Amino acid sequence: MRTETMEIELSVVQEPQLDILYYPRVERKSASEKQKERLNVLSLFSGCGGMDLGFEGGFSVLPQSINEILTPHFIDKKEKNGFVKLKKTKFKTVFANDILTDARNAWVNYFSKRGHHAENFYKESIVDLVKMYRNGVNVFPEDVDIVTGGFPCQDFSVAGKRNGFNSHKNHKGELIENKEASVETRGQLYMWMKEVIEITQPKIFIAENVKGLVNLGDVKSIIQNDFSSANGNGYIVLDPQVLHSADFGVPQSRERVIFIGIKKSALKKSALAELEKETISELYNPYPKPTHSYTNEGEELKHFVQLKDVFKHLEEPETTKDLSQRFYSKAKFMGKHCQGQTEIKLSSISPTIRSEHHGNIEFRRLSKENGGQIESELKIGLKERRLTVRECALIQTFPPDYDFVIENKNGRKGSFLVSPSQAYKIIGNAVPPLLAYNLAKRIEEVWDLYFKK
Repeated sequence: MRTETMEIELSVVQEPQLDILYYPRVERKSASEKQKERLNVLSLFSGCGGMDLGFEGGFSVLPQSINEILTPHFIDKKEKNGFVKLKKTKFKTVFANDILTDARNAWVNYFSKRGHHAENFYKESIVDLVKMYRNGVNVFPEDVDIVTGGFPCQDFSVAGKRNGFNSHKNHKGELIENKEASVETRGQLYMWMKEVIEITQPKIFIAENVKGLVNLGDVKSIIQNDFSSANGNGYIVLDPQVLHSADFGVPQSRERVIFIGIKKSALKKSALAELEKETISELYNPYPKPTHSYTNEGEELKHFVQLKDVFKHLEEPETTKDLSQRFYSKAKFMGKHCQGQTEIKLSSISPTIRSEHHGNIEFRRLSKENGGQIESELKIGLKERRLTVRECALIQTFPPDYDFVIENKNGRKGSFLVSPSQAYKIIGNAVPPLLAYNLAKRIEEVWDLYFKK
C-alpha cells in the first residue's frame, strides 16, 4: 500500500528544478553554531551518492564488513535484519550535482528520507554551474568545509579507451562532432572541479578516480600539480593513494585512486610542517588503514567479505517484494570468451560492478550446461540468472533500504523514475559507501589535529 509520505517523495523526485533555487536561503548562524560540530560537504559528480552517504554515515552494512578489533567505534547498533548500523559522522552534504536524471531521482528519493531537500541536488554539469557563478548567480553555498568529487573516469579507465585528457565527449557526456578535445571535454573536468575549490575554498578536498589513471603517462602528476595550484598554490596535494575496496570490507574488486588536498592557510603550524614532509607520520596521515585482508596481511585484519555473506539475506527475484531484487538483466549466456559471462564465486569477492555493462552483468549462477559451479543451489532448482540490481547495490555496500528501481506511480503503467538498466549504471558509477566511510572517519579523526579552531 502506498503511503502519503511516499507519494510526496516521488512527486518531489519528478519535480523540475526552478531557477529560483539557485539563490540559496542564507541561514543566519549564531556564534556558537559557527564553532559547529557539523562540517559541510559540497559534492561534485555525485551520481546516486555513494561518496555522500559514506561521508555522512548512519547507514547499514553487513557485520562482516566491520573490523570489531580495529574499528569498533564505527558501529552504532546491531539491527534485526542481520546488518549493523554505522555511526553518523560530523559531515553533511549541503550541495550535490550530476548530469544524470536517474542519479538525481535515486539520490533525492533516498536522501530526502535522511533530511535532505530536492533543491540540494543540481542536475547541471559542473561547467554550466561554474559559468553561472561567473555570470553572478549565487550557485554554491557558503561555509563549505570539504569538496568531494569523482571526476569522470571512463577516459582514464583500463576498461575504456583511455583517451585521458583527449576525451571525445563533452561535459554533458555527448560525443563531440569535431573530435577536438578542449577544457570542456570530459577528460579535463577536474579543472572545473579545481575552479569550484577556488570559489568555495574548503579546508580539504578529495578527488577520486580509477586506478588506471596512475598508469597513464604523466597524468597523475599533471592532475596533482594542477590541483596544488588552486588558490595560488594554496593547497598541499598529497601523493595520491590507490585504495582497494576489498581491504575495507567491500566484497568487490574495485581500486580507486584518491587525491587529498589540504588548505595551507587553515592548518596549524605543526600540521603544515608534518604534511609538507616527504613521508607523513602515521599520526597525520589522512588516508585510512586497511581493515580487511585482501591485498594486505596482518593479524588484526579481518578476512575479506565473501559474497555468500552478502546474498544470504536475500530472497530470489520471483518471491521478493523488493523491486531492486526483482529485476535483473535477461541477457543470455554468450560463452565465456565475452565480458560478463562468468559466474560469481560465493567464497570470493565480486568482479568490479561496471557502469557500462550493456546488460552483461555477471551471472549470479549459471546452469550446469553452461558451466555452473554452485551445485547446492542448482540441486534445489534455482535457475540460471544474472546479478540483480539489489545484489549489485549490496556488493557496492549500499544499504538494503536504498531503493534503486523506482516505479513512476504517477506515469503510465510500467514506467520508472529509475529503470533497472539505469539502476545498474548508477550503481556501477558509484564510490562504495563503506570505502568512503573509512575515508571520512579518518579525516574526522585528524580534523582537530590539522586545523586552527
